[in-house]
Amino acid sequence: MNALFASTARGLEELLKTELENLGAQNAQVVQGGVHFEGDAHLLYSSLMWSRLASRILLPLSECKVYSDLDLYLGVQAIDWTAMFAPGATFAVHFSGLNDSIRNSQYGALKVKDAIVDAFTRKNLPRPNVDKEQPDLRINVWLNKETASIALDLSGDGLHQRGYRDATGQAPIKETLAAAIVQRSGWQPGTPLIDPMCGSGTLLIEAAMIATDRAPGLHRTRWGFTGWAKHDDEIWKSVKTDAQVRARRGLSEYPSRFYGSDNDARVIERARSNARRAGLGELISFSVSDVAQLTNPLPKGPLGTVISNPPYGERLESEPALIALHSLLGRAMKQQFGGWNLSLFSASPELLSCLQLRADRQFKAKNGPLDCVQKNYHLAAGSSEGGQGRIAEDYANRLRKNLKKLDKWAKQEGIECYRLYDADLPDYNVAVDRYADWVVIQEYAPPKTVDANKARQRLFDVIAATIQVLEIAPNKLVLKTRERQKGASQYQKVAQKEEFMEVREYNARFWVNLTDYLDTGLFLDHRIARRMLGQMSKDKDFLNLFAYTGSASVHAGLGGAKSTTTVDMSRTYLEWAERNLRLNGLTGRNHRLIQADCLGWLAESTERFDVIFIDPPTFSNSKRMEASFDVQRDHLALMKDLKRLLKPGGTIMFSNNKRGFKMDLPGLAQLGLKAQEITEKTLSQDFARNRQIHNCWLVTHETGK
Repeated sequence: MNALFASTARGLEELLKTELENLGAQNAQVVQGGVHFEGDAHLLYSSLMWSRLASRILLPLSECKVYSDLDLYLGVQAIDWTAMFAPGATFAVHFSGLNDSIRNSQYGALKVKDAIVDAFTRKNLPRPNVDKEQPDLRINVWLNKETASIALDLSGDGLHQRGYRDATGQAPIKETLAAAIVQRSGWQPGTPLIDPMCGSGTLLIEAAMIATDRAPGLHRTRWGFTGWAKHDDEIWKSVKTDAQVRARRGLSEYPSRFYGSDNDARVIERARSNARRAGLGELISFSVSDVAQLTNPLPKGPLGTVISNPPYGERLESEPALIALHSLLGRAMKQQFGGWNLSLFSASPELLSCLQLRADRQFKAKNGPLDCVQKNYHLAAGSSEGGQGRIAEDYANRLRKNLKKLDKWAKQEGIECYRLYDADLPDYNVAVDRYADWVVIQEYAPPKTVDANKARQRLFDVIAATIQVLEIAPNKLVLKTRERQKGASQYQKVAQKEEFMEVREYNARFWVNLTDYLDTGLFLDHRIARRMLGQMSKDKDFLNLFAYTGSASVHAGLGGAKSTTTVDMSRTYLEWAERNLRLNGLTGRNHRLIQADCLGWLAESTERFDVIFIDPPTFSNSKRMEASFDVQRDHLALMKDLKRLLKPGGTIMFSNNKRGFKMDLPGLAQLGLKAQEITEKTLSQDFARNRQIHNCWLVTHETGK
């Protein structure tokens, strides 16, 4: 009897134990990451040929205590390596684990290699050579605290490499994990199996191999035992011949079919090639189609199973499309597959909840470093509820109500960009803005007291409901997470798409960018203030400070301003402002753009203006500014400089978004200025709920001062 060890992915150990016992393994013991078992030579080769779940089959040779590198060297050398492989064979060492004396895995592997080579040279035998790529024999050493376990790797390359997959294709799951997913799905061989997002076809191919009694090792051409001196080629040939006979018989007798689809034609062609190489091409029907067009290929029976590993996202921008995808899948399952089973494997349980289905069973497993879950569902027979579900019902109802009121108003006003929802309900803390046929959802960062998973689930529900209520394509929805910004953080780029779109606001046109920055280039809450500036600026010299993308300058220019001067310290936004001015035909020397620290420029300028618009940050400590700025603390000093630039009879429109801002009216009076708050007049219907989104003032000279 041989003592053997089969390694596997975390979470699959019990499944592997059952599989090995069915092959004839004795005394199987589960440990983390694998199974210890015993068996004769026939079982050794059978486990290599037939295990669908094992990553590797190892033959343990020895253990030794390692308190120094010398201990490791001596422990390895104590093994009779000359009885393990011939001097002319090549070998490689895989070393894992560290302790106080072996602090580098490469150093550990070097010590093992030295001990093996010296075992040959001390017997005056030719020195074996190392081949890290395709050695005749692999030695595996695992160091756990002070114990080193030394074993021969009889597999060679990992057992997930069945030999059928296109080497250039990147599969999201290994074949061993795919086999486990199939086994846990509840699917029964002989019944139909469908994968609507099949990628390179791994799940279907593994299922077809199970169904047709095809050994997973049948197509492999290299094995780790071929350089092993004790390899019994006669037993191996009998195991292989038996596998070939069973595969031919299984393929000829299998009654059912498998169906795979994907929206990428190149991926489907790769899946077809993989299935052909696996000898199963005639059993699996592949087609190019999207989940949105998913239909049951067997509407009149028999009942079967839908299985898949749907895509998941690591970036926020991909989530709207993924949420829509899962919602569509849930809808299709309810409409088309009543009485069927569904099994999905995912790294995102939140996305699975978008199916609006209740799982009967679930399993946990690791896919590489990712924690994943597999959920099994049974779809009620005759279910055709349309899949609409009741996703975030309160939010959806409020959004529907707001849309009915604001859509008509916006068209009458001649505006394409407006706020549809602004944290109206405490459980759904987002802002939803419409930009023509696009929608931007801004998630306000939830308080730390709110469970992160719950907050994320609500966000997923919001996205799904928004797509549903507004009837927009998922790729027309942009998702952003907004936290409180300080200073120049508004200038930070968050993406690199460079996708600008033109929108209309009253008689003005603007370029907006919905993806690359924290803001889009147009502050929607200042819409009425901008229109007022246009009305105030006819035949006037207009100054725009902290100008951002120059939208106020555009309105002033269209309102007939004699000149516009646009000042901002960001080259990016000044170039954007120039594009906005040019879009509206406002070019030439009368429309100046100045890149400068606004406060420094203001302190030094000697020019005079009739209308000045200033919307400074609440707080800034930008490295490009000489000192920090706090709008509450410093607004009076700001007004002193602004007064110097203001012509007699001129007006300053002063705005900021600091909640609770208090204008220093007595201080203004001492400067010879007076202020009139016009906040209420500058807030439009879409910001009726958020009266503190900004505050706005008109500041003029006191009469006679």
